[in-house]
Amino acid sequence: MRFDEGRHPKGKLGFVLLATEQTITDDMVRICPEGVGLHFARVHNPDSITNENLAAIAPELTVAAQTLLPDGTLDVVSYACTSGSLVIGEKKVEELLTAGAPGARASSLIAAVIRALRAIGAHKIVVATPYLDEINTAERDYLENAGFEVLAIEGLNLEKDSDMVRVAPEFILEFAAGLDRSDADAIFISCGALRSIDIIHALEARCGKPVIASNQAMAWDALALAGIDEPIDGYGRLLRQPDRSRRV
Repeated sequence: MRFDEGRHPKGKLGFVLLATEQTITDDMVRICPEGVGLHFARVHNPDSITNENLAAIAPELTVAAQTLLPDGTLDVVSYACTSGSLVIGEKKVEELLTAGAPGARASSLIAAVIRALRAIGAHKIVVATPYLDEINTAERDYLENAGFEVLAIEGLNLEKDSDMVRVAPEFILEFAAGLDRSDADAIFISCGALRSIDIIHALEARCGKPVIASNQAMAWDALALAGIDEPIDGYGRLLRQPDRSRRV
């Protein structure tokens, strides 16, 4: 009998998704380099993204995390929902995930975004979202409590996750560009359901500043937590930085 390191010698990343999620799996496969294992679990949720529904998911996070490589080889586990992780709170999310996957480093999409924004030195930001106003209000408050100045935040007033996944990337580009301000350090496109990674490069070229998108930030964060440090081209300045150790 002879063993080797298997197909994923660089690391194994786990993501807890909403049951309605249709974008994140593809994005993680596109972004993460060869040799990185990707593992996904889902929590039940209705096709309605509201503060109340997002908060109700919290008890399911531990159970979902338990299904991700229970052999203990998982390196990182992240709750892959921007709005859901900010509604529950990143610290609480990390506690719930750790209870289910104690050997993995726990994170969340909102924690990834905050670390990514700090890593690029952003202080003043504009935020484009697909959300209802109630979620935008919660997100503004969360980001401002984290130390950012939110110059503008605007949503598309969509409630259904199944609608968010169908927003055309070309529209996302125009929508986010329209929110930009000369005094903004960066543009943040919030929501893992949006196909934002398709237009990060074009938006950065157009506006001349860094763009942080939810799934780009989550991939960057998970790779950093797993100690995987190599530049990745095609998805903005954040992932082109070969050193992901700048974590605040």
